[in-house]
Amino acid sequence: MGVAMLGAVESGLLYALMALGVYITFRILDFPDLTVDGSFTTGGAIAALMIASGYSPIVATAAAFAGGLAAGACTGLLNTKARINGLLSGILMMIALYSINLRIMGKPNISIYGEQTVFTGLPLLLLMPIAIILIKLLMDWFLYTDFGLALRATGDNSKMIRSFGVNTHTTVIVGVALSNGLVALSGSLIVQYNSFADISMGIGMIVIGLASVIIGETIFGSRSVFVTTISVILGAIVYRLVYALALRVEWLNATDMKLITAVIVIIALVVPMVRKSLHQKAVAKKRAEQLLQGTGGGAR
Repeated sequence: MGVAMLGAVESGLLYALMALGVYITFRILDFPDLTVDGSFTTGGAIAALMIASGYSPIVATAAAFAGGLAAGACTGLLNTKARINGLLSGILMMIALYSINLRIMGKPNISIYGEQTVFTGLPLLLLMPIAIILIKLLMDWFLYTDFGLALRATGDNSKMIRSFGVNTHTTVIVGVALSNGLVALSGSLIVQYNSFADISMGIGMIVIGLASVIIGETIFGSRSVFVTTISVILGAIVYRLVYALALRVEWLNATDMKLITAVIVIIALVVPMVRKSLHQKAVAKKRAEQLLQGTGGGAR
């Protein structure tokens, strides 16, 4: 049990970067980006190929991040310059990346077992928290810069921010690129952790990312950017813990992974709605009681 939970925490830390990337498009830009399923594999494919070819794992990880940036930028360009719907842009790029990833790998999977990785000589539970904190702080700082504020405003009200002379095409392209860069970075680290890359490893990543964001916001709140990014990171860890616990149920097995993921997302979406509805009913009841008391007092 303890080993399984430790493994879940490790997986959660690795997926946290992907969740931060999804947060940028899903929450900040309000952009339904499905490129994630492809760019996650792109990061893993680039890292695996370069490490297997003898490159430094740090260089391979940086190259994976750059590959994700390029994939996200292409999605942003399709949406802004080609004026293709955001959802369709992501789907088209995801489909294209499947073939591109196969080209990069040259075969459906690559093993890097025995090769040196960023985790060689360094425990994941020491390296990843430091890396995540640094990336989280850099992301918070970026979102409070002038460009970061313009990026956030683009997601809130693109027409208004354009009236102030901001080029929303640029903010969308940069935002989607940064999102997929973080997703690809997560993919590269997971490949180095598991010692292999597979062409299908990215399937369903967008759902896992959304689950992490929603669970984090539901449990830990989203009062500010600083708090929300922490919530997203913790949400990724909580998701993996819940997933690990679900797999310990006797009548569930590993083949039910997608079903478990869907159920977790549904619960995470429904709980806030139920809480909001109950709060609204409580407020309405309180107001009604106040009105009745006021009417009664006036009658007397």
